[in-house]
Amino acid sequence: MSAPLPAAVPPSRDWASLLPVIAGLVWLAHGSGLAWLLLAVLPGVLLVAAGVSGLLWSGDPRITQYGALASVIGVLFAVPGLLFLPWLGVLPAAALSAAAFLQAGRTALRLAEPAPGAPEPPADLKTWAKAALDEALVGYFVAVAEIPAGAEAESLVRDAAAMEAALLQRGWLDHPASYHQTPPAPTDARLTSVRHAGFDYQQLRFSSGFEPQPEVPGAALWHSYVPNRDCYARVFRQPQRGRPWLLCIHGYRMGTPWLDLRLFAPHILHQRLGLNLVMPALPLHGPRRVGRRSGDLFLDGDPLDLLFAETQALWDLRRTVAWIRAQEPDARIGVLGYSLGGYNAALLATHEEGLDFVIAGIPVADFAAVLWQHVPTPLRQYFEAEGLSRERYQRLLQVVSPLALPPRLPADRLHLFAGSADRVVPPGQPLKLARHWQRNVHWFPGAHLTFRGERAVVRCIDDAMVGAGWKPPR
Repeated sequence: MSAPLPAAVPPSRDWASLLPVIAGLVWLAHGSGLAWLLLAVLPGVLLVAAGVSGLLWSGDPRITQYGALASVIGVLFAVPGLLFLPWLGVLPAAALSAAAFLQAGRTALRLAEPAPGAPEPPADLKTWAKAALDEALVGYFVAVAEIPAGAEAESLVRDAAAMEAALLQRGWLDHPASYHQTPPAPTDARLTSVRHAGFDYQQLRFSSGFEPQPEVPGAALWHSYVPNRDCYARVFRQPQRGRPWLLCIHGYRMGTPWLDLRLFAPHILHQRLGLNLVMPALPLHGPRRVGRRSGDLFLDGDPLDLLFAETQALWDLRRTVAWIRAQEPDARIGVLGYSLGGYNAALLATHEEGLDFVIAGIPVADFAAVLWQHVPTPLRQYFEAEGLSRERYQRLLQVVSPLALPPRLPADRLHLFAGSADRVVPPGQPLKLARHWQRNVHWFPGAHLTFRGERAVVRCIDDAMVGAGWKPPR
């Protein structure tokens, strides 16, 4: 395992953090009564807290995340604030909130972990805004995450030891391929016609058939998630046979039509390029969710659940590929995944034969490294004192890592793109996958939420299709 890269050295005092402090004070200084309590106190308190934290504990990544989130709340609350609060106070508060938003993005990029091999992001307002949007998203994810504590943390440590023992005893940690089974094509697949947002497509539904390895602790609980036992996918099919199939894998907390259809643009991929599209919902997402939000328990909650989530995701994706081949035995199939979908696209590439290409967009490569940095410091110290270190967590996830096995595709059929200012998936993550694939990254000068339409992204997808013979060379 390679040594971790050195982190950027934070300054002793980040005086730019005075900006959110001032913005928060302006919010709190204007207005009174119920309207002030509802519209000004929340952004004001959050901005002051983020600013003071930046002054006292510069370098903690959670400060810029919560600062960006507080700034977004300040800008949004300014709209109703103009109706119920003195506008002479709301307008400067909104302007200062927007400035604090940019400051959060700038500071986050300045303190980002070095990633040798990735280009430096542009130092301009546009890039700072993109980075701040990522920071706000991560701040939201962390704020709503169900993080184990107390007795749950103690149980997690015990379960991790039992899980490691089970994986070692069966030889799965040393031979990850043996942990996974090849799923058959579903025999109960059914299609239903749907119209949404001006698009006509079919919803595919079939039983997952996934059974977690019973020896692994937590398998019975995972199997009890009834909505997760069925697979769902949106299918856009061309009337003529022989057209290529693109398997589109969504990101975290997606899996719903209003998000996925915007993400994968059927008006381009299906209507303009003439491709068949299959958009599966990952486990625990969309109609398969078991919590209040799509994706609950996939990345938050018990971190050991990620082993089950990714094992089932791989099974379900391969079962979906088997369904396509049952329709057309000689089907040409490519894979396009974004973020969490990029991780699963890369994982699929290590287990599925005969794919035309795989595109991993803004992909995570090592979930243990990404998730560990968001664990609160006291809890992380407890885990490490009890023997559950980041390295041990990485080893437990080895069986579902796209870095554990070589891909089943030739290198020239593997493609990936990433943003140099990405604050959700830091540039070091796609670089890990690129080294494993022995491929170059298509870099764009942007962040995680703003990749659509970037030239490098379009070029990456175009190169994959041209290389597979789906499109004529430019």
